[in-house]
Amino acid sequence: MIKVLLAEDQGMMRGALALLLGLEADIEVVAQVAAGDRIVEAALDARPDIALLDIELPGRSGLDAAADLRERCPDCRVLILTTFGRPGYLRRAMEAGAAGFLVKDGPVEELAAAIRRVLAGEKVIDPALAAAALSAGPSPLTARERDVLSAAVDGATVADIAARLHLSPATVRNYLSSAIGKTGTRNRMEAVRAARRQGWL
Repeated sequence: MIKVLLAEDQGMMRGALALLLGLEADIEVVAQVAAGDRIVEAALDARPDIALLDIELPGRSGLDAAADLRERCPDCRVLILTTFGRPGYLRRAMEAGAAGFLVKDGPVEELAAAIRRVLAGEKVIDPALAAAALSAGPSPLTARERDVLSAAVDGATVADIAARLHLSPATVRNYLSSAIGKTGTRNRMEAVRAARRQGWL
């Protein structure tokens, strides 16, 4: 029996996925969580073979949790299942050690097959997204620029961002300016939107 942990913040979607996967003779959903910061704890308790993770989760992103699972639960393989098929997300998922990346609009039979293939040691990636990721190239943002843009998401001031990241306001302005230049935008909020659209944040 393939044991699956399901991380999805929308209750109806989580319930439907659990129900549909439960109809497969060889798959059992052993844990369900609605927040990213509960994934590792649930995996340590339930010891799943596969963690099926959404990306945009409250508390912590599925991509960050995937990197933690690689460290704390090395026997658990990660399959990302998301609404947002963004090339930058695919790259980050692979860097975090995910074994698969699928978008949610595929048929459930495809998902069950992907779970089996990932367990068998294969990498399973949505083909259209793989092609887009190759043509998009890597994110031009440095880790620090990404941190500063992420901190700017809620409209925080330069002083707020500086305090949050323990940087000087001048350094924050430099990182923001650089990120705005690299995203080809006019201000920090446009830069945040552009980086999100690409899956760089």
